[in-house]
Amino acid sequence: MNFRCPFNPSRRRFLTETARAGLGLALFAGARTARSATAVNPFAYDVRKYETTDPKLIAYRQVTAFKCPLPDARRLCLVGTDRLAVAAGNKVALLDRTSGASSAEIPLNGPVRCVTEGPDGSLYAGLRDHVEVFDAQGKRRATWPGFAGRPWISSLAVNAEFAFIADAGNRVVYRCDLTGKAINRIGDRDRDRGIPGFVLPSPFLEVELHPDGLLRVTNPGRHLVEAYTFEGDRATAWGRPSMGIEGFSGCCNPVALAILPDGRFVTCEKGLPRVKVYSQLGEFESVVAGVESFPENAKVGSGEKPGDGVKASLDAVVDAQGRVFILDTVTGSIRVMVRNQAG
Repeated sequence: MNFRCPFNPSRRRFLTETARAGLGLALFAGARTARSATAVNPFAYDVRKYETTDPKLIAYRQVTAFKCPLPDARRLCLVGTDRLAVAAGNKVALLDRTSGASSAEIPLNGPVRCVTEGPDGSLYAGLRDHVEVFDAQGKRRATWPGFAGRPWISSLAVNAEFAFIADAGNRVVYRCDLTGKAINRIGDRDRDRGIPGFVLPSPFLEVELHPDGLLRVTNPGRHLVEAYTFEGDRATAWGRPSMGIEGFSGCCNPVALAILPDGRFVTCEKGLPRVKVYSQLGEFESVVAGVESFPENAKVGSGEKPGDGVKASLDAVVDAQGRVFILDTVTGSIRVMVRNQAG
């Protein structure tokens, strides 16, 4: 598997924090290498059995699919009741949720890393070091100040009072007011408060607002989904490392998170690209789409096919009807999934 750490952390911190995550990465890479080896490698971990999903676990079916019209699609969000916004290249593309037809494009001055909609219909676009705000017609309303350190904004969540900005480079979530002024930091390592800190071997840190009033934040290097108060107290956490379907595989998963209308979770993984559903308590329930649904993504993520393995990932959002929209960042395709009637 190809791997690059984009944040250039100190050698001591990187080796310490990613030792456990690196073991999963090495096992996954060894498994892929073993396929082409002429001799048996006793240390290789064969993941082929995990690339086929038990049909009994699949609770969703695809009803349509379309491709983002712009290259380098990274993240998506819901807009209004009938559109998607896709962060792709240096633009945000607005697409019809049913047909994928493009209705508008919003140009920015750099690569858009993420996008979300606010309660008033405003669009918030995250570039690497700052956030820009647009009205519903795509007119720029504000450019917020950039963050110090090594910022790499990877996810946004906005409610009527606050914006939550996930900064994978600085390994923190900022709570800001709606002018972009930081109020407090969430997720910094603090042993006295029982906060282990985010471990991010690759640039994926996701923040979501849950109906229970807590934030949900992924901690991929620890294979966790964590719950935080707005003030930064860590309430709960769930997840475990495993190549098996119940856990999170590789060095750093889950890479994306969405919340179903009833509060359950949809997670996305890279390496072994798969999308799954967990209960509100973090118990595995079902599969939305397995590895076999994303063959090109799996090949790039494992290094079998040329491409940026760090960017080979999935993103997902869920609408009010419970439909799951999955973006494959390798192919640029968007799949629309609905739950099976018998599921």
